[in-house]
Amino acid sequence: MNKNQFVSVLNAKEDVLSPFLVKYIATSEGKDGKSYLNVILADNSGEIEARKWQGAELAAQKIAAGDVVIVNGKVNLFQGRLQLIISEMSKLDESQFKREDYIQKSGAAPEKMFSELLDIVKSLEEVYIRDILIAILSDFEIARRLKIWQAGKSIHHAYQSGLLEHILSCTKLAVTLSPHYKVNRSYVVAGCILHDLCKIYELSEGQVVEYTDEGKLVGHLVKGLEIVDLYAAKIQNFPNSVKIHIKHILLSHHGEYEYGSPKTPSTSEAFLVHLIDMMDSKMSSLEQVKKSDSSVTHWSGFVKHLDRIVFKSDLPSFTKYLVDDSPIVKPPVSNSPSIKDSSTKNTTLGSLLKDFKVSE
Repeated sequence: MNKNQFVSVLNAKEDVLSPFLVKYIATSEGKDGKSYLNVILADNSGEIEARKWQGAELAAQKIAAGDVVIVNGKVNLFQGRLQLIISEMSKLDESQFKREDYIQKSGAAPEKMFSELLDIVKSLEEVYIRDILIAILSDFEIARRLKIWQAGKSIHHAYQSGLLEHILSCTKLAVTLSPHYKVNRSYVVAGCILHDLCKIYELSEGQVVEYTDEGKLVGHLVKGLEIVDLYAAKIQNFPNSVKIHIKHILLSHHGEYEYGSPKTPSTSEAFLVHLIDMMDSKMSSLEQVKKSDSSVTHWSGFVKHLDRIVFKSDLPSFTKYLVDDSPIVKPPVSNSPSIKDSSTKNTTLGSLLKDFKVSE
């Protein structure tokens, strides 16, 4: 079945008959006490909220997150946002659709990104840091996962190859900012590569990403320390002092205790990694809101994880001065004396003051 209607081009009042990926599905209870189906539908262009008001329980029994369904419905405008009202939907077999129509991907090719990352690693001055990074990235399973994994379940670079895109972006910032702040570039690059690397164990593979048991019980920060220990042990005479500082960067990259950071950054290199990570993740989140928000105005709806609404349009741009094409209007001719005519001005004042006397 060919996909001919994509989320990114849906409009209010538009009839819909098209397949979509179910990213989330659950029954909820309305104010009237009746159950309805709360759904998030997606394709490779974005996501849209959907509701099914009739037959919620039955549909929830037949359809699960990860299924591709054919949807018959209509796009509604609710509180300024697009919402798909489902009349009917049914699950499709794998043979009835093209999986690539429903996979959101990074805009860059993963092989090219991975090659760029390796080139930066090979340029590092610190030999032990360079060797451990090459050893980790040369691991077949780590490299395979890194090229396809998301960086987050639903917010942070949450699309195929998003983790690699984030790591490469942070690493490029490390290369640029380290000399500016006169810090050790090799440590900052190592932190940018390793800080989120173990999300390949924390998150599951596939279109509907969930936290794995290891992710729930251990997490990517602690797993990152295990990876450092494992590969440092394979390198002869790997300095313990270097390993400790790399570990500190990984443990402190969330920045503050309230954000789940076991340690706060205590070195300039660790602080810079934290700031780079935060900047890149926030900027990516803003871009995703601009692409996927279903509000029909310049402004997004309230974005909970950013705690704000977002202006979605490009800012006004002027690369050339504005030209005033309006006709020049000459002032009307007046018979009154001009203030530029000093002789007339003096004469007039003299005539006004000639009879003026100061009273005693």
